[in-house]
Order: sequence, then structure tokens, then C-alpha cells
Amino acid sequence: MLLAVDIGNSNVSCGIFRGKRLIKQFDIPTNACSKERFSQKIIKPSIISESVICSVVPKKTEVLLSVLKSLTGKTPYVIGRDLPVPIKNLYRSPKQLGQDRLVNAYAASVLYQKPSIIIDSGTAITFDLVSSKGQYLGGLIFPGMGISLKSLKENTALLPLVKLSNPIGLIGRNTRDSILNGVVLGTAELCSGLIQRIKQDIGRACPVIGTGGDILRIKKYSKANIRIDKNLTLKGISLTYKYGIKRSI
Repeated sequence: MLLAVDIGNSNVSCGIFRGKRLIKQFDIPTNACSKERFSQKIIKPSIISESVICSVVPKKTEVLLSVLKSLTGKTPYVIGRDLPVPIKNLYRSPKQLGQDRLVNAYAASVLYQKPSIIIDSGTAITFDLVSSKGQYLGGLIFPGMGISLKSLKENTALLPLVKLSNPIGLIGRNTRDSILNGVVLGTAELCSGLIQRIKQDIGRACPVIGTGGDILRIKKYSKANIRIDKNLTLKGISLTYKYGIKRSI
């Protein structure tokens, strides 16, 4: 079985695949990764034949390499170092692009209609675009809702830190609701507007695939038709591994 590991800024998302099927998924906070935490989630490490890591946190990559090698007895592959993502990258400086975004684009190009828009809503919100030819076109990055809430607290004298949750109504009647409504509804409207503008460029019929920890909240308050695939990145890691192994045989 394959263990796919996506190291993000907030969480490490993991999936165990038997062939094409994801049979188990779990998350561990990025700042709490340890052999003990993985051992609690993977009761029988012997079932893991290979591991693959996709990471946007370089310091944690080395930590997880050690943890997973100790746990499974095998050194994991690292996407971008050991396994290239098999999609043409049209970024002007390809090395600047996070491997997670490239993995998402590849997964969308294989699993969904092309062209397509991928929204990954986590610590940051990213838009990534796949062309009708299955190429990575580029995208957009802006702060996630959690960062926006935290920034208002840290950069103002009187505004409180508000916990991310679903707003009630449109007009806030107190400071907390005004902040929450502004951040959540504003982000949802931002996403709706960007989707409309992007579709004018790459095709109005293109699907919008949403993933990431906060994507359901964006879908709830957005006017856009977003198809949710919570495990898109893990699927992309698995697909990248399978493509790379086939090419090496």
C-alpha cells in the first residue's frame, strides 16, 4: 500500500491507498508531527510498501523523512526532488511554483474535464488553472480566512481576534459579526468574481474543483458551482507516484 503525505503549513494530511482506492485518510497538526503520532494512526506500518511526500514546509520535510523511514523501514520519495509532477508547467519561473499546486493541477487534469479551475482553501487560498491541453497555466494566491482574521487583530489597536465560523445574515450588528461577515462573505464573493473572470478567458464550461480545509465554507457562501474533492492533493500525489514508477520500469 502507498502512503501519500501532504505537508501543509497548518496540517499534514495523509492517505493510504490500495491501488487507486483511498482506504484511510487522517490529519496531524504540522507542528506536532512525530513517530508516536503516526504510530497511533498507522497501527500496522508493515502494510506500507512505499511513501511519498509533497511539502510546502522544507524544515518539516526532513523531519517526516526521518519519521517515516523509522516507521516503515523505507526512505520516502519526495515530489519535486525524486518524482517530477508530469504536467507541463507554464510558470515563467517554474521552480517558484509550490509542488502542492502542481500536484492539484495534475490530479484535476487526470480526473476531471479540461480546462479546469482548482481552488485550494487553507492557510492561503490558491487558484490554479489547467488548460484544455492539460497544461498548468498559472494562478492566484491570496490570504486564507484564518490569516485575514488574525491580521485584523494583530494590525489594529481595538479589533478582537474572531474565531472562524459561519456568519449569520449579511449585516453585522456588533464588531465580532462585522469582522466575521466581512472576511467570510467577502472571501466567498472574491472567489465568485474571480471564477467568472477566469471562465471568460479559459472557457465558461470548465469545472471548478475545490479542496482544502475551508473550501466547504467558501462553497456555502459563494454563488459559484464548486465541485468538492477534499482529497484532491492526496490523489495527485498517488497519481504522480504511479506515473513516475511506470516510467522507471
